[in-house]
Amino acid sequence: MTLTHILVFIAAAALYLAVLPARWRGWALFAGSIVAIYWLQPPIRIRSLDFVFPTATLGVTALAWAITRAPEQRWTREDTAAALVMAGLVIALALGRYLAPELRLTPSRPPNTVNVALALVAVAAGLATLARVKDPRRLIVPAILAILALFIVLKTAPLAESAARALRQAAGQSPDLAQATELDWLGFSYVAFRLIHTLRDRQTGKLPPLTLREYVTYTIFFPAYTAGPIDRAERFAPDLRDLPGPQPDRLTQGGARIAVGIAKKFIVADSLALFALNAQTATQADSTGAMWLLLYAYTFQIYFDFSGYTDIAIGIGQLYGIRLPENFNRPYLRRNITLFWQSWHITLSQWVRFYVFSPLSRYLLTRKRKPSPLVLALIGQVTTMVVIGLWHGVSGPFVVWGLWHGLGLFVHKWWSDRTRNLYVALRDRPRAARALEIAGVVLTFHFVALGWVWFALPELGLGWEVVKKLLGI
Repeated sequence: MTLTHILVFIAAAALYLAVLPARWRGWALFAGSIVAIYWLQPPIRIRSLDFVFPTATLGVTALAWAITRAPEQRWTREDTAAALVMAGLVIALALGRYLAPELRLTPSRPPNTVNVALALVAVAAGLATLARVKDPRRLIVPAILAILALFIVLKTAPLAESAARALRQAAGQSPDLAQATELDWLGFSYVAFRLIHTLRDRQTGKLPPLTLREYVTYTIFFPAYTAGPIDRAERFAPDLRDLPGPQPDRLTQGGARIAVGIAKKFIVADSLALFALNAQTATQADSTGAMWLLLYAYTFQIYFDFSGYTDIAIGIGQLYGIRLPENFNRPYLRRNITLFWQSWHITLSQWVRFYVFSPLSRYLLTRKRKPSPLVLALIGQVTTMVVIGLWHGVSGPFVVWGLWHGLGLFVHKWWSDRTRNLYVALRDRPRAARALEIAGVVLTFHFVALGWVWFALPELGLGWEVVKKLLGI
């Protein structure tokens, strides 16, 4: 999301509040989110792929909605209208191929309109087929596996490169120029987790009934489309159904939040990026002190970049009447790694805890040979953090980063279980307790900072070299 995108969304919010009556605001967010995902999608060198990806997002989302419908939930006139609006907007955007480049909303020339229409017909046929299925819940597991398979392909460099090569060949372009980075499907990481959340909650009977318009808007809501937070459908839907009119306090708070986010991202984070740790600067640092400066810069860059985007998303959401969940709560000031992960990318941590850690723990406890609490914590925490690492990318550095934090969480639990009496005794010694808290903050910050080495660098070998230099080895 660029500064131009942000300013346009703010201007659109003013029109949204000033012109639209309340009954049309939900439809405006639905249509606006569809158009926005095409506009936000960055250009891709593979012909028409930057149009195909947003279209595929809409198709997958619509089919997922059909699978998540409750057995008693019927197809309504509103659902038909939503499907027609969705198809109409896609066709309208596809007709941009006949406009001059500067007049197109899409990043490059859309594909042939006939092909787009055929793709929409295929989605419509899929929806019609699913509408006749008496109990779509039996399709939930295959749907989740299909989403995960696609996620793995996009996040695994060799697989992504092979897919790029095949797509290049199909588009009549040189497959020899294929690169894994060409499959830049904007927002898919977040869309995938939202879809899995709704599919899994339908399986367990926890998902409330949602119309097609509500489901699509929740999945691709444009402020949170590119960088989260990962909202929950049951929390999002009530806001969408009761969108407020202009409220001075809410608008002021939203505007202030956007301003803070812009300052974080475009001033602080972008400035730090000029000398933060990366593959190039890592080879240029000639001393341990210089390497630590690079690492400190990256540590704060990633925070101000990510939390800045979150502030912008939350602020824009407030302008449109949607309260997105908080995602950061002063994580670098936490006294231990457990509290850090309760304050960093909160919605992702909660999602993985709910859909990975808890089911895995329950499964292990149902086995005949139940693991000890310590072993259970080790398996659960390491697995959870490795999953979070793989969510960012299926590669060695992200696995090491996940292991680093998983083992850190386990060690903290082991330590805290054995020092509980010490902390109880320190209640009567506030100075000692404060000193210990400060020491914990410093230790936790540097533990997290060392972990960022694996996040910032693309190769394990380079990461090890950087760690050795940081430790003076």
